[in-house]
Amino acid sequence: MNVLVLGGYGHFGALLSGALSRIAALRVTVAGRDLARAQACAKPLGALALQVDVEAPDLAQAIRAAGAELVVSTVGPFQSRDYRVPRAALAAGAHYVDIADARAFVCGIKALDAEARAAGRLVAPGASSVPALSGAVVAHFRAQFARLDAIDIAISSSADVPGNATLAAVLGYCGKPVQRWNDGEWRTTYGATDLRRHRFGSPPIDRWIGDGDVPDLELLPERYPGLRGVRFGAGVELAPVQWGVRCIAGLVRAGLVRDASRWTRALAGLARLAQPLGSGRSAMFVRMEGSDASGRELVRQWEICAEGGDGRAIPCAPAIALARKLAGGGLEARGATPAAGLVTLEECMRELEGWRVNAHECH
Repeated sequence: MNVLVLGGYGHFGALLSGALSRIAALRVTVAGRDLARAQACAKPLGALALQVDVEAPDLAQAIRAAGAELVVSTVGPFQSRDYRVPRAALAAGAHYVDIADARAFVCGIKALDAEARAAGRLVAPGASSVPALSGAVVAHFRAQFARLDAIDIAISSSADVPGNATLAAVLGYCGKPVQRWNDGEWRTTYGATDLRRHRFGSPPIDRWIGDGDVPDLELLPERYPGLRGVRFGAGVELAPVQWGVRCIAGLVRAGLVRDASRWTRALAGLARLAQPLGSGRSAMFVRMEGSDASGRELVRQWEICAEGGDGRAIPCAPAIALARKLAGGGLEARGATPAAGLVTLEECMRELEGWRVNAHECH
């Protein structure tokens, strides 16, 4: 299967290009606006390189000319993107997968369902830590619960500064209202506020996390109708940086700042100054609460921790697993649907073998 990786030399794109190129059933083309960077990334992988601008009006023709059967997009921030790229992939006769965690983008993809089904192709945004990996964890433990009441998910990144698109996505919801399912009804919280302290078990690390806006807040209540609450939190390793983001959220909420994402480049520069103070550790947890068949309280908490900056591999694992399944004929799903539910926890973890990543259930 010919795979075109858009943004294939970026922060996550380069990792995806490398991982996909090691799958025998795939032939990878690294694509982006900068041909020289695409070639530099592609050459050691034995991959092809192509200059592609996702904003160009002839995007579908470029995808078709490349012979792509699958388009994997890492070109964010998806919070500010429309569906021109997946539509172009469909027009070119290709499947589409991305690593979006933007709530509106991922949850609204069903608008392309009829178009994707008519083409006999799969359009699956959100093949990332959320909602694909988080959804796979919930599905893995769901059978143990007779009644599932609440799900809490959080991600704490290392001090390593990600690409500007990732940072812009986080800053984009700072101080903005976020609708989440709480106590059986929709309630409003605000992005990057309501800081709470969480202690990860192995290795034992303490992190501040604040409320975030992700597809899970909408998808999980739909998938599990009996839920009383769903919460998502996000944070960074260094407490001063996290509290700085909290202060920015306060300025946005007070109306003193309209959109914090405008400060992405400046804040990225400041964060890089603090980066050497970090440990390189990032972590994620999924906590489920409810009761078992006998009516006794039941709690399941799954955690994953990465060392040495290898946390960037975690958001890529679901997309790699999805591409592998498509190429191997192991995925018959067609249409436009969020990637949650298309890959299992075992399939995602298989793609993380060889990375300094430890996943475990907490007791």
